[in-house]
Amino acid sequence: MPGTYDFEDFLLKVSTPFYLLLIGLEIFLTYRHSRHDQPSRPAYTFKDSLTNAILMLLNGGIDLLFRAVYVGVLMWFFNRALFPGIENPYLYWISLFLLEDLAFYTLHYVDHHCRLFWAVHVTHHSSEHFNLTTGFRSSVFQPLYRFIYFVPLAIFGFDPADIIVMYSLTQIYGIIVHTEYVKKLGWLEYILVTPSHHRVHHASNIQYLDKNMGMCLIIWDHIFGTFQEEIPEVPPRYGLTKPAAKENITETLFHEWKEIGNDLMLPVGLPVKLKYLLKSPGWSHNGSRETSKELQRKVRDLEPGKTI
Repeated sequence: MPGTYDFEDFLLKVSTPFYLLLIGLEIFLTYRHSRHDQPSRPAYTFKDSLTNAILMLLNGGIDLLFRAVYVGVLMWFFNRALFPGIENPYLYWISLFLLEDLAFYTLHYVDHHCRLFWAVHVTHHSSEHFNLTTGFRSSVFQPLYRFIYFVPLAIFGFDPADIIVMYSLTQIYGIIVHTEYVKKLGWLEYILVTPSHHRVHHASNIQYLDKNMGMCLIIWDHIFGTFQEEIPEVPPRYGLTKPAAKENITETLFHEWKEIGNDLMLPVGLPVKLKYLLKSPGWSHNGSRETSKELQRKVRDLEPGKTI
């Protein structure tokens, strides 16, 4: 698919200086505000930004090496599509955008609610900082299974090359919402995933856990009950509810896998072991830990009538 590679190369050449400009501006604003004793502003550290860059490169390398496999799978289903492609180009691309955004929402929801996939996705949430470079803190091994969620698009007659192009385009938007310097955006808050929505998504406050899963559109979260507005009285606290023991690449990538391994060694039956692998993060057979929904239920019980 040479046309796809050419367009992705064009996107890379256009988006890279765009990202560098925005990141440079955010670093400048961070430095300026830190001099005026405003610690609530997003903090940049060299180590954190370097980690983000390394995780991005690892993700990109795996994606490149595995591309022939997932493109081949998508092409196989596309050649056996159950429905003819949409002929009207405007309707085709609008439909592809909507359906691919829904597919990403589904992927993202599963990543948060199945511990096996959370072990992959947790890297993206592991930083205690929230800035534009956090958008590059990739779920390193996600390219190995992400394409599965796009198979229905191929079955519906969308060309795999177009699916890949659309994902690349929407990723640009998904990266630039990682900032604290953009506040509420008026009526756009009802349609798009905004920086305010995504700050909630990255927060480890109980009220904010597993909320606002969309890439570009926030409508899916409203439809499926995962929306949470940013609460002025509850400033986001970034990072994990249980941080990794050490701050290094290996620990960032594999700490949750180690925890899963420990749980699989417990003296319990196979059905319980499978639950430790497939149920939500925080699930335990003896109630010693709690999932995000269980924690949020406690908050509701303690503060009746409060929206979380």
